[in-house]
Amino acid sequence: MLKTYVIGDLQGCAHEAAVLLKRIDADAAGQARVLFVGDLINRGPASLDALRHVAALARASGGASDALLGNHDLHLLAVAVGAQKMSKSDTLDTILAAPDRDDLIDWLRHRPLAMMAEGHLLVHAGVAPQWDAAQTMALAGEVEAVLRGPGWIDFLRNMYGNEPARWDDALTGMARLRCIVNALTRMRLCAPDGTMDFKEKESAGAPPGSNLLPWFDLPGRRSAGTTVVFGHWSALGLLLRPDVIGLDSGCVWGGKLTALCLNDRSLLQVDCPEYKEPGKPKP
Repeated sequence: MLKTYVIGDLQGCAHEAAVLLKRIDADAAGQARVLFVGDLINRGPASLDALRHVAALARASGGASDALLGNHDLHLLAVAVGAQKMSKSDTLDTILAAPDRDDLIDWLRHRPLAMMAEGHLLVHAGVAPQWDAAQTMALAGEVEAVLRGPGWIDFLRNMYGNEPARWDDALTGMARLRCIVNALTRMRLCAPDGTMDFKEKESAGAPPGSNLLPWFDLPGRRSAGTTVVFGHWSALGLLLRPDVIGLDSGCVWGGKLTALCLNDRSLLQVDCPEYKEPGKPKP
């Protein structure tokens, strides 16, 4: 039986990814579909190797294995076309200087922002509380179409910003696309009315005295009937609930790289060295 595994944020930890993929291959007797929740690159020591490995795996599988776009992956696309400047903590130089740079960038911009697999909804960061699984897939498709089309560079130039911070079906144009991207690739905490908060990044939960909640704990969340698998939140760590699965177990921060089999919820993990010090700015 073909087993489907989902791997948390790599963030350039290519060696650990290779070790984990070998364990998956052994566990599934070579019958594995592997999906990644995004942030393949940046902050870790081997972003180029990580990106090449995942792209090669996806191509060799005929598209059965794939990767979502995370905020760091979108950042690379923006930097590559001059729409955004690199920050001091970025580890993207090797990709930008690689002879296969253009091929890798082209492959990356054709990746999805949401996927359905084995009845699970996969996103990088979160799902706006106003969306069910079907709407999430449809809205992700709107952004994917732009990224894969002729206007992708103009989109990246206008992608950044925190507004609008709350989804409305009436949103149009760049405001609509930005809100979709922010929910799928950046969101962690929300106000009770679904307004996304982008100030609190370091903690596993809301600050004391605030009315903020993790996006998956908002009352009335319309995606509650579908198990959502996500990454992006290293401070939260591994989260296993019937309705949500968080797989960013802090590989680049000295935690673990985690793979979860969607068929039976079994876990495979690889210990990681501390490539970045805790307490430094996190992804």
